[in-house]
Amino acid sequence: MGLNEKISNSAEKGLGATKEKAGHVLGNPDLEQEGRVDQASASTKQAGEKIKDAAGEVGGDIKSAAQKLKDGFNK
Repeated sequence: MGLNEKISNSAEKGLGATKEKAGHVLGNPDLEQEGRVDQASASTKQAGEKIKDAAGEVGGDIKSAAQKLKDGFNK
């Protein structure tokens, strides 16, 4: 996983946690849910990046397949 992706995913996850907590404190279930969705999205992206990295160690063909899998997660 590249450094930029790690930073981006961590920031998205942190922002999601902040939104979730703010929604809870403010009694805003929509904001709370949006925070949960942001966190899940960041976790999915991290998983996709880890798969891509592992595949890169095995070979080019597997790396290509992992990218397709990652793209499927982001839809």
